[in-house]
Parts: sequence; structure tokens; C-alpha cells
Amino acid sequence: MRVVLAEDLYLLREGLTRLLEAHGFTIAAAVETGPDLLSALLEHRPEVAVVDVRLPPTFTDEGLQAALAARRQIRGLPVLVLSQHVQQLYARELLADGSGGVGYLLKDRVFNAGQFIDAVRRVAAGGTAMDPDVIGTLLQSSARAEPLQRLSRREREVLGLMAEGCSNSAIAGRLTVSDGAVAKHIANIFTKLELAPDEDANRRVLAVLAYLNGSPATSR
Repeated sequence: MRVVLAEDLYLLREGLTRLLEAHGFTIAAAVETGPDLLSALLEHRPEVAVVDVRLPPTFTDEGLQAALAARRQIRGLPVLVLSQHVQQLYARELLADGSGGVGYLLKDRVFNAGQFIDAVRRVAAGGTAMDPDVIGTLLQSSARAEPLQRLSRREREVLGLMAEGCSNSAIAGRLTVSDGAVAKHIANIFTKLELAPDEDANRRVLAVLAYLNGSPATSR
């Protein structure tokens, strides 16, 4: 699985490169600026991009903007943002096209290699891996739209854990309920968000994206 990595700090970039390679990933490019990131993504079209938000030359939002620009040309390009900051506007734009393959982790809350590698693989496979603090920031900044308001408190809790990338059994453990109860909540979520069964759409991902983006979900 090929990765394009963007990180301006040399030691962190080298460390991430070695960590990813140790877990079977191929580093197609490891860059340190926004323009270099966009060029690398368009040239290599990797299975996943791991991107810092603040890159040279201005250290504002070049990394995320480059990823968004590439994603407009390569629909569904999986992007895992690894940052110290939550950029609400661009994070929401990253979620807006509903194509999945999106993650946003905060550097100081990645506690072990397994957590990080699992997030990279999940995003590469078209899923989501969102830090709970990122989820909270996005939800606080947006008005909940119909039909999201139809969800019960427990259903929103389940959907929030789905956004983190938790499996049904992991959600059951976190909420201290049975696997069957989780499955029932998820079925209710799909119904309330009007996500009919569709072989071409991952309803779990669509529900998460609708939840985080504050907009109604749609089946494809």
C-alpha cells in the first residue's frame, strides 16, 4: 500500500516513514511543503495520504489545502490528517463530498503505533478515523440539520463512536451494552438518516459523514 506523507519536521517525518515501512507500507513520497504535497499526490495517486495541516511556506493550512486540491482531481483520495490543530472550515470541506476515506487525528492524542497504523489502514479502505476532540469541535460549530435531529441521545453516541472508527463490539464495550443493542441502534440510525441498502454505498461511512458535516445523508 503506497503512502504519500507530508510533515515539515525532519525527525517526525523520518519517524513516520520508518513506522509505516515497518508495517508493510511503501512510502511513495515524503515531502515537507504544501506545493510538494500536491505535486506528489497528483503524480503518485497513492492509496492514502498522511498529511500535516501546517506546512511551509506560511505554516497556516497548506497541507490541508493541498490535500483538498488533490481530492478534487482524484475523487475519493483517502486522506488522514495528522495535526496539532483542528481547522474547522477545511475539515468540514474534507468531509463534504461524502466519498469516505477521511481521518483527522491530533498528534498529542496518538498514544501508540497500533492506534496510528489502524487509522491509516481504515482510512485507506474508505472508512473514517476521527479524534473525539475533532468530532466535538465540528459538532459544536454546526447546527444539526434534519434528519440528524431525529437521532436519540444514545444513537448520537453510537454514531460518534462509529466516527472514531470503532467496531460494533468496541462500541458495545464503550457503552456497556450488548452487541445486539448496538446493531439495533445502527439500524435505527440508517433508517432515520434515510440510508437505504445500496451495494454501491457504505451506509456506515455515509452516516458518519452526514453526522460530522451537519448535512442530510444521501444514498448513492
